Amino acid sequence: MSGPETPGTSPVREASGESEAPEGGEPAAGTEAPSPTHVRAPARLSRQQLTVVPAMLVVLLLATWLWFQQADLDAVSENALSNGQVSQALWEHIELTAISTFFVLIIAIPLGILLTRRAFRKATPVAVAIANMGQATPAIGLLALLVIWLGIGRRAALIGMIAYAVLPVLSNTMAGLKANDPTMLEAARGIGMSPMGVLSRVELPLAVPLILAGVRTALVLNVGTATLAVFGGGGGLGVLITAGITNQRMPVLVLGSILTVALALLVDWLASLAEVLLRPRGLDL
Repeated sequence: MSGPETPGTSPVREASGESEAPEGGEPAAGTEAPSPTHVRAPARLSRQQLTVVPAMLVVLLLATWLWFQQADLDAVSENALSNGQVSQALWEHIELTAISTFFVLIIAIPLGILLTRRAFRKATPVAVAIANMGQATPAIGLLALLVIWLGIGRRAALIGMIAYAVLPVLSNTMAGLKANDPTMLEAARGIGMSPMGVLSRVELPLAVPLILAGVRTALVLNVGTATLAVFGGGGGLGVLITAGITNQRMPVLVLGSILTVALALLVDWLASLAEVLLRPRGLDL
């Protein structure tokens, strides 16, 4: 028969070597208090995000190359694909996409910020309506109107692409800024932060995920719309597609279409990586 247990102790704890905290919630000497909060680890890229889309693109381009190796190309097809015309069309397509997206960013993000400020909120319906008109108008019709107004050239194609892609970035910027917790913004002002400091250090970082989602959508839209730039003299992969349709040459049409699809998938993949890498640390959405 064992003797009486010492008050305040547990046989199980004594056997395991654990000690109890004294009264008042203070931890015993030699032990650390548990952390009151748990800091989430920053989001990391999964193996699927890093490998699936590139692997699909490699398979797609390899299959296209193997098909062209055994394809019977006539003089018209060879003429359409020779003298570096494919690489030139691809580079022009990338340039159109990059330039138009750059101007979309410098137009839509500052405009979205202004429209969420109290002094400019009355102009929000007008600005959103204009942006909706730009995307609601059929791209080919908008490009035709711009060609009539500005003439044939890259400038008309770029303006049409910009007008077509402004809405996703503008609406996501406004939605991201409006979704911020008002109490958090009030707390930032309460510690003496200026309006510009609140915007740059609190509002915009919290809105980054939604803004990046809008940019991703605009990039993919621009890749697709750039194929229509050929009708305004802007070049791009649309040159191969229209040449294949006009001359009824399937290899030329297939190559232009596959390169456009591959470029859109690559741009979307890169944008998805940017969404993860550029997300502020500690922000789990």
